Amino acid sequence: TWRLPTLSYNRSVWYSMARLLLLAVLAATASALYFDIKETETRCFIEEVPDETIVVGKYRTQAQNEDGSYAETSPGTGIHVEIADPHDNLIMSKDYEAQGRFSFISHQAGEHVICIHTNSTRWFGGRNLRVHLDIKVGEGTNDYEVISKKEQLSTIETRLYQLLAQTKQILNEQAYQRSREATFRDISESTSQRVLWWSVAQALVLVLTGWWQVQHLKGFFEAKKLV
Repeated sequence: TWRLPTLSYNRSVWYSMARLLLLAVLAATASALYFDIKETETRCFIEEVPDETIVVGKYRTQAQNEDGSYAETSPGTGIHVEIADPHDNLIMSKDYEAQGRFSFISHQAGEHVICIHTNSTRWFGGRNLRVHLDIKVGEGTNDYEVISKKEQLSTIETRLYQLLAQTKQILNEQAYQRSREATFRDISESTSQRVLWWSVAQALVLVLTGWWQVQHLKGFFEAKKLV
């Protein structure tokens, strides 16, 4: 006979759906910001990226005018981008124009450090620049209008392509989160073992200290013929 699902089943389904939805939102997130730097300064950002994931950064620089306002562009001044993987290995170091984009593919999961500074050769002073930066990771880097025109896809096919890309990104995020969970679990277990052995060592030291004090007092009383 057919019956309604139980409440616990409904809760588990809703929790799973909510988790997948959250992962989908995180997979499609992009960090857009702007910041001001001098020509001799460097700004670094940390981006957590799963392995084999493309990262695209779009940027635009604006030179500061004498009245404090900012021009639309900064002709003659570009940026230099350096990217290091989670093991501090330099995977990219390249000069770019005043406006454009840079990209790289992660081959190791973890925190990637993205450092940006101008390609100016001045050692002191220099102009103030405003840098607009938009970093997109994974599926968020796809331009589906361009893909649809290039591959001659219909609206439904484009939507299916987008869903497949999002699903792949979700699987990459889940694999990355599982690896982080395993790493944290190993660290927690190692820390717990160290705390346990430290407690055993403290107890052993206390026992030995108490035994030594008893023996010392016993010898002292025997020497004084008090016992």
